Amino acid sequence: MAAVGGRILASSRTDPADEDHGGDGENKSLNFKVSPDFKKEFKGFAVSQGITMTDLLKEGFALSKKKRQK
Repeated sequence: MAAVGGRILASSRTDPADEDHGGDGENKSLNFKVSPDFKKEFKGFAVSQGITMTDLLKEGFALSKKKRQK
C-alpha cells in the first residue's frame, strides 16, 4: 500500500474480499492503494463517528464536490 508524493495510487486489481455486497446488487468495488497510516487514521475516524468507511468516503466526496462546484 503506497502513496507517491501524497497521491493515492489507483489499482485495477479486483479483490473479491473487498466487494461491497449491498442488497440492490448494483454496488461496485473501488480499488485503490493508501498508506497503512492513512488507512488506520481513516478507519479510526469513521469508527469514532459511528459510521462506516464507505459512508465517510461518500460524505467526503459530497462535501468536496459541493465545494469545488462553486
